[in-house]
Amino acid sequence: MRSKRSMIVRASSFGAMALALASQTAFAQEAAPAEGEGEAIVVTGIRASLAQAMSIKRSAQGVVDAISAEDIGKFPDTNLAESLQRITGVSIDRSNGEGSTVTVRGFGPEFNLVLLNGRQMPTSSLGDGASAPSSRSFDFANLASEGVSGVEVYKSGRATLPTGGIGSTINIKTPRPLDKPGLSGSLAVKGVYDSSRNDGKPITPEVSGIISTTFGEDDMFGVLVTGSWQKRKASVNQANVGWRDGYLGSENNWGSLPQAGDPRFANVQNRPGPTDVYQVQQNASYDLNDINRERLNGQLVLQARPAENLTATLDYTYSRNTVQVRNSNVGIWFNFNDVSSAWTDGPVAGPIFYSEKFGAAEGKDLSYSGSLTENRSENKSIGGNLKWEGPGGLRLVLDAHHSTAESGANNPYGTSTSVGTAVFGIAQQTVNYENDLPVISVVMHPGIDALDASNIQATGNAFRNAYFKDTVNEAQLRGGYDFDDSVLDSLDFGVTYVENKVRSAYGFIQNDTWGGSTTKAQMPDDLFTLESIPDKFAGVSGAGDAGMLQSFYRFNFEKMVGFLDGLNKICGGDGNCLSDFTVDRRIRERTVAPYLQANMTYDVMGNPAHFRAGIRYEKTKITSSALVPIPTGTQWVAANEFNLVYGAAKDFTTFKGEYENWLPAFDLDFEPVSNVKVRASYSHTITRPDYASMQGGRTVDQLFRIGGGFGSQGNPGLLPYRSKNIDVSAEWYYDKASYLSVGFFDKRVKNFISSARIDTDAFGLTNPADGPRYRAAIAALGTNASTTAIRNYIFANYPGSVVVDSFDAATGNYTGKILGLPEDGKVNFQISTPVNSDQSAHLYGFEFAVQHSFWDTGFGAILNYTVVKGDARYDNTQPSSVPQFALTGLSDSANAVLFYDKNGFQARVAYNWRDEFLAGTGPNPYYVEAYGQVDASASWEFRKGLTVFGEAINLTGSSRRGHLRSSNNVFFASPGYARYQAGFRVNF
Repeated sequence: MRSKRSMIVRASSFGAMALALASQTAFAQEAAPAEGEGEAIVVTGIRASLAQAMSIKRSAQGVVDAISAEDIGKFPDTNLAESLQRITGVSIDRSNGEGSTVTVRGFGPEFNLVLLNGRQMPTSSLGDGASAPSSRSFDFANLASEGVSGVEVYKSGRATLPTGGIGSTINIKTPRPLDKPGLSGSLAVKGVYDSSRNDGKPITPEVSGIISTTFGEDDMFGVLVTGSWQKRKASVNQANVGWRDGYLGSENNWGSLPQAGDPRFANVQNRPGPTDVYQVQQNASYDLNDINRERLNGQLVLQARPAENLTATLDYTYSRNTVQVRNSNVGIWFNFNDVSSAWTDGPVAGPIFYSEKFGAAEGKDLSYSGSLTENRSENKSIGGNLKWEGPGGLRLVLDAHHSTAESGANNPYGTSTSVGTAVFGIAQQTVNYENDLPVISVVMHPGIDALDASNIQATGNAFRNAYFKDTVNEAQLRGGYDFDDSVLDSLDFGVTYVENKVRSAYGFIQNDTWGGSTTKAQMPDDLFTLESIPDKFAGVSGAGDAGMLQSFYRFNFEKMVGFLDGLNKICGGDGNCLSDFTVDRRIRERTVAPYLQANMTYDVMGNPAHFRAGIRYEKTKITSSALVPIPTGTQWVAANEFNLVYGAAKDFTTFKGEYENWLPAFDLDFEPVSNVKVRASYSHTITRPDYASMQGGRTVDQLFRIGGGFGSQGNPGLLPYRSKNIDVSAEWYYDKASYLSVGFFDKRVKNFISSARIDTDAFGLTNPADGPRYRAAIAALGTNASTTAIRNYIFANYPGSVVVDSFDAATGNYTGKILGLPEDGKVNFQISTPVNSDQSAHLYGFEFAVQHSFWDTGFGAILNYTVVKGDARYDNTQPSSVPQFALTGLSDSANAVLFYDKNGFQARVAYNWRDEFLAGTGPNPYYVEAYGQVDASASWEFRKGLTVFGEAINLTGSSRRGHLRSSNNVFFASPGYARYQAGFRVNF
């Protein structure tokens, strides 16, 4: 998984170039009957989809790729995102072991607009669940693929398309009954076996069905119903490391390595030089996540065609995705006192190991934490469509819908929770980074056994509650006029009105009793169960290290919360841990967008050529309001942990903004020679800012450190990202089911959002570690005094300004809160606010695709490879104090599939690969390393309409890993496991 492994993966992807992308398909269910003697042959399945895909690609104006169902109710993959990743230039991000969001040509989820049947869909996501949600990205995990007939991916701009996607516009299509007259349908039952599951390997059910029928004279009316119910059990185990800022070797800050002259300097091997950049970890943990997911999807479509030229459609779409994650983890935190470490060479130095020792009186803890979250996302959409084919070539379509997407907690605990317990008494803790898995080792002081449940105490806890709702009301009038015997083939025109209303809210209940909220004697031993660790990371190098933590104690979350709540140590003693919303943001966007497009057809060198010119105008008005809490004080709760105290007061503010855009789009294609098509496109596209950047009001983080805290305030006046796009491609259709294509794309993007920082105090808050009491402690104890000693001094000498939770007479240690006083210094908050920067980015790349059918053997192969380059790269050799701008998501990607489709038997082996990419910026970058995955599927129609099938996802169990500046700065490492499913399908 390091650079060497990345090269191996890259080589493997090139070696797979004989394979192909079988799911890069189009939307027909059947190909035309074959000519020949005797009965006509109807081609279905993979081959029919590929043939239609090639036809659509060839006849399209602009750059469009597609995927289709191979038959009614049969999409190529059981997850839409995992199907999309097989399209040239499309990569995916995974959540809870499944594809969830897409990156297209290096532009991440926020830069891709998702439509449902041409309509702009609301999106809802809770993000990390530990802050107010803000994302516009669509989570494909909410939709089952069985009710989808096809997906179109528009890579070049078009005046007739809604805006929002610089990377692409993705249109999800669902079936319509009048498109296929008569009675037809499908029913499928399958079982899913996920080998990742920690506690047994249960087989979970999935049932899906679709039925479509038409009736009346000339099939005037139609009804279609689809439904899908799925349950899944899986586990995602992950090693996590949290890192502090990137220091220069010359810096001397809290947490940085000791300089020459410091007695601890001798404990640093190969210390980074003055101009080298390095990072030290703040914490490390092993997390076991057990996931239960239930997904319900359905759609009802009613259609009527009272006249040949008039079609009316009414549809209702529903989806619900409930995900429960039960987390258990063991972790350590660092205080940066008695540290020893070893480092790789610069200019970006990575740790080889990092270790810290603690005295018996320090009471350093080994954390055993747990959480239980159950979040639900629900989507509803009702829409109507009226299509009229008028006289003389006139076409009119009126379409409107009301759609909502809502996400929130589905249990009494919240969307992100954490309940801590710990064994106090670590003598030394070490993290070794010589393997892919960070190896965490712990040595306890004599007489303290971390695996003796009687030594466990309850510590701090947090119950965070996030909520998100997005409502879209949209009306579209689309029209056109077709001309006969003219270079001007047709005119398209229309206007769209979209109202987008977003509510994003957040609140928390938090008890910062990390020094211990109970005694050891108060904790019942039977609350805990011993859990092994190395076997949960099998397949990741380092999991067999003898020094690694071998086991830890996990607990049943509900029982633990109930027990602590009974002691009134948690949630107020009433059993309800769902907090009220203390941050409540409301955004309303209204956009009016008329457009006009001319389509021309003429001859070039005796072959038809097409030119399309369009212009779209958009005006958007924004109203943004925020209700935020007002902190009334501060408290110092543990070593380097401070938090804010809130009262009942809240502040409500409203800001407004608006912008307008003219968005041209031009497409040209022609055939210089037979069966060779050359095309070129130029367009302007936009992506709107994320909701957090547009929020009204100022908020400050509830937790801060001795040096200060952080906060933010939004800017609804932000302009959208704007991109000027060029696409050029050539395609050679050398056989009836084979082609070769090469494309080049160039995107120049401006209006990137950066952060302006203001250093200021806020709300009159003071710092308990910056005042007369703190200075008196330093004077009495010396400048090298530990934070524990300083806190003990203040507790003992200033009883009127502290709250004591407990006192250990044997060690002299206090736990509790030191309150901020008016005479203390002000807390410095770094308040960030988003602004449009003058920075721009140039992104370009190449796309290669080959589809080849091996005559009439039934075998076929397709390959695609995408190269993405950009001029905005992160410089890892610069410290965190130097602001940087960089594009995330840029990486090469490749897909290859070998398929067979003949005599009722279909089989497919697919390989998907994505190179390492920058996943996040800010003071410290983080990268997701190169990843390749093999999937396979097969089906056999043993009798007409009766099919058995099987599928394997991540067949080889590929694992994933991410790092920060150095490959040794691992921030996550997770083993991979295969998922298998098999079932039976009836088609009629």
